[in-house]
Amino acid sequence: MRTHYINIFLLSFIVYFISSCNTNTKSTSSDLEDVKADIQDTASNHPGKKLLENQCYICHNPTANIKGRIAPPMVAVKSHYLHGDISQEEFADAIWKFVEKPNPYNSKMEGAVNRFGLMPYQEFKESEIREIANYMYQYKIDEPEWFKKHIEEETKGKIKYQNNGKTQENTSINSVKTTADRGLEYALNTKKELGKNLMGTIQKKGTKAAVTFCNVKAYPITDSMAVAQNARIKRVSDRPRNINNQANKKEIAIIEQFKKSIASNKDYKPVTDLIDGVNHFYYPITTNSMCLQCHGSLDKNVSKEVYNTILKLYPEDQATGYNVNEVRGIWAIEFNESE
Repeated sequence: MRTHYINIFLLSFIVYFISSCNTNTKSTSSDLEDVKADIQDTASNHPGKKLLENQCYICHNPTANIKGRIAPPMVAVKSHYLHGDISQEEFADAIWKFVEKPNPYNSKMEGAVNRFGLMPYQEFKESEIREIANYMYQYKIDEPEWFKKHIEEETKGKIKYQNNGKTQENTSINSVKTTADRGLEYALNTKKELGKNLMGTIQKKGTKAAVTFCNVKAYPITDSMAVAQNARIKRVSDRPRNINNQANKKEIAIIEQFKKSIASNKDYKPVTDLIDGVNHFYYPITTNSMCLQCHGSLDKNVSKEVYNTILKLYPEDQATGYNVNEVRGIWAIEFNESE
């Protein structure tokens, strides 16, 4: 869920409590401040939590095992950046400095860069990265069971395990999912599974092998995730690599809508539609610097060897010429109104 929704939810929640307090003639300004503080301290819908799960866990999944990982868990990032008496603002500054322009020289995680490679550049909103950093600073975040022992052994005690903070509590509010929530969950779960396998192939065998992987494995993985989530999941594009992923007229219009929003740096939300008891969900697939190895400019990003492999497997390919943070297609997901 985007920050826009979460902010509206929190604002509405706060307004509700303030309104309730105003009906009590004994309420004071300090009472209202206490109410707002309590909401902030106990809310499980902290904006940074959702952003962390939706934007970071695709690669930095805390449930991935130690050998099959494609990136360090976010608790490793917290442990490397949270040190001494660093303030919340300084912590957020350091995180944003790296994410804004990833390079080995402004990373505090040399070992992770050596093992996994440098994080691919993609355009993030500074406000959202700071929300993520603020959540990590304030709260105890999800972590693998093996992490604490691992970091102490891996760094020989140079980097201390850090995962202090308040503990989030589950609430009944958290269990209520909108159509957009459910669709985004299905899309991100599938993206996470595809991304894990694709990134692993690139790291172990290179980009050329990744093209073959997509040709052979992308559909079976997507289909298995669809079965597991009881949904129909497609990735479609106005410029497909596989002709079977050609978007229809309605989907092309939605793609154009997302393109305009992202190109103008505007917030966007999933498109949902209910037809005959079936939910239709649409969400953009955007490019990062890693994607450009197969989907970028032929004279700049895509090697001749990789492009020859693409043409051999996809003779009608249209999916090159992209830059970072462009809409390459959309998730088109269908699922029943009631589970």
